[in-house]
Amino acid sequence: MKAEKAVRSSMNTMVKFTRSRKGQKLKLHIIGRHLNDGWIAKIAILFLLSVVSYLYLQPLFYIFSTMFKSVSDLIDPTVKWIPRTMHLDNFRTAWDGLMYPVAFTNTLVIALSCSIIQVFMCAITGYGLAKFPFPGRGLITLLVMLTFIVPPQIIVLPLYIVYNKFGWLDSPLVFIVPAIFGQGMKSALFIFIFRQFFKAQPASLEEAAMLDGASVFRMFFRIMLPLARSACLVVFLFSFIWYWNMHYEAAMFLPKSYPTLAISLNRMEENLAGLPLRFATVTKVDPMTEGIKMAGAFLIIIPPLLIYMIAQRWFVRGIERSGIIE
Repeated sequence: MKAEKAVRSSMNTMVKFTRSRKGQKLKLHIIGRHLNDGWIAKIAILFLLSVVSYLYLQPLFYIFSTMFKSVSDLIDPTVKWIPRTMHLDNFRTAWDGLMYPVAFTNTLVIALSCSIIQVFMCAITGYGLAKFPFPGRGLITLLVMLTFIVPPQIIVLPLYIVYNKFGWLDSPLVFIVPAIFGQGMKSALFIFIFRQFFKAQPASLEEAAMLDGASVFRMFFRIMLPLARSACLVVFLFSFIWYWNMHYEAAMFLPKSYPTLAISLNRMEENLAGLPLRFATVTKVDPMTEGIKMAGAFLIIIPPLLIYMIAQRWFVRGIERSGIIE
């Protein structure tokens, strides 16, 4: 009986507290007014974001940890994330194995030239599909989007034959020429981005320009293209990153005489096998080259990472204004 009375008294106390002003405030803080602004919801969202962030950042943590490890740290099971000493020779070895100056220049030429060309050509195509009514416009838009769905492995053989006949293999022309004709890497997505952006622009701008006597080309270059600066930035960054990281297309169309960074990373052990004796342990059967590989991966990802860090604010703003989230 005493236990039942104690339980009843505690329950009555809790009920009185929850009905009091302090109890209502505490309940409002914990649960929230709409179940998504209380402490419980915030803790759950923070937990989910932490898990997702770890899943995305764990490969980067592994790269940063492994690229400073020596061979003794790599074979020591007690060394997990933090190496005993900062082993910087991995960067020198990776620099030589990647043939970094040559591969960096080749990759930069392809990524920068194709990205600039794609911004210009996809903007023209997207503007035409958005603002000019003509027979078959919907069908052409559908065909353009289908080129984004088709995997590159399906058309790589006919492309190889065509590029070989024109003599473009082993040169940047295999990527620059398709970009000029609006068929570069992921061009369909970029055309769709510009199309959505130009469709959102009011028709009064074009009507006012026509009343002032502006031609179609002048209206595009003087009015529409400056307004699409945010979309241009988004397309440029996406295109640059995709061309920078491409491996399959570069491995098919660019033999050894024109290596890119992605190809050089794949062939790094082969390149190091012909270097002097200080690299004699770096062979295909040696499992202790993980630090060198991670140093090479870091040397590859650091340029686009720096570009994103510099342009992050404009990049996020451009995504919000370019119609991607619609």
